[in-house]
Amino acid sequence: MGSNAVPEKIQRKGGGAKPVAVAGSAPLLGTTTKKRVLRGRIKPKVLVQFTVQLATLQGAGLPIVRCLRVLAAQQRPGPFRDAVNSIGDDVEGGDSLSASLGKHPHYFDPLYLNMVKAGEAGGILEQILERLAIFAEKADAIRNKVKGALTYPACVMGFAVIVVVFVMVFVVPKFQEVFVQLDQELPPLTQALLDVAEFMKRFWYLLLGLPLLIWGSHVLLLRVYGYRKFMHRLGLRFPVAGPLVKKTIIARFARTFGTLLGAGVPILEALSIIRDSITHVIVGEALESVHKNIKQGETITQPMAESGVFDDIVVNMVDVGEQSGNLDRMLLKVADAYEREVDDSVGTLFRVIEPMIILFLAVVVGTIVVALFMPILKVMDSLSANH
Repeated sequence: MGSNAVPEKIQRKGGGAKPVAVAGSAPLLGTTTKKRVLRGRIKPKVLVQFTVQLATLQGAGLPIVRCLRVLAAQQRPGPFRDAVNSIGDDVEGGDSLSASLGKHPHYFDPLYLNMVKAGEAGGILEQILERLAIFAEKADAIRNKVKGALTYPACVMGFAVIVVVFVMVFVVPKFQEVFVQLDQELPPLTQALLDVAEFMKRFWYLLLGLPLLIWGSHVLLLRVYGYRKFMHRLGLRFPVAGPLVKKTIIARFARTFGTLLGAGVPILEALSIIRDSITHVIVGEALESVHKNIKQGETITQPMAESGVFDDIVVNMVDVGEQSGNLDRMLLKVADAYEREVDDSVGTLFRVIEPMIILFLAVVVGTIVVALFMPILKVMDSLSANH
């Protein structure tokens, strides 16, 4: 039964007929619901759980349609549940799983679709789903670790900025009233602090608008290829955070490439999928060079080495894997090694950033305190001298 079987069934039943629901499953969808599905978005964790559960049910020997019905019933009401039901309808109507998933590209990317397609073609869908589940879990874990490493310092710095702004706008002006009553020449540091506080109080809208303007300009400029390439290259060279970004990129590339090759996806197609899905300009250019080299019958390693992204050990391991015919296994070993290094780098980042934040806050708060109390101490010294 081909993909045209579903329209034929509907035509025989008549335009007003309703689809028959499978016992124990969520209701099937109509045309209106499918339009709503296209607007849905889900968290990566939801897709990871879906893939793991689908692989588990397939491993237990359940037919694919039954697996999809069970998983649809387990999802929270919403667009993704509707999408899973829609996929179940299509598969039950005669479409392949990969073709059905392909109708929902906002949930299932080309990597996901091509692996499922390769599994169907080779009759090893169960094993491919298990590989996808492992890949999705690893990708989600590394994403969460990097987010965690960046969230903590961002929250602390944000709170610190709010506190400093509050002190400058509401506390410092109170001291200024005291200094006026003292009627003495203020030290340069104190005067500078009062000037800054006055500026912040008068032009408070700049404090809100300028960061938004800078961030908005940055987002717009990222659409320009040259600016995006410059920022990506700068990110790789940034102290402490640069190595973490680099290791994360290598781990993701190796895991994705190795998983695709292990699933039976041809090497050129696998590289095209990764190249189209990756957002990092420097890595994208390197993969484009790799793709051209392989098309011309050359090796993978030379453009990888020239890109400046991949370490020598990665290039050598890929070279060995290419020559021995075990490239997929070697890439997965690289991914495992670099994921462990990402763990270590995240810990190092925490250890480096925490004292830097404390030092920054100490300098800022200390400067404010010293500047505010210098005139008071000066008056007290003069009064002591007079007595």
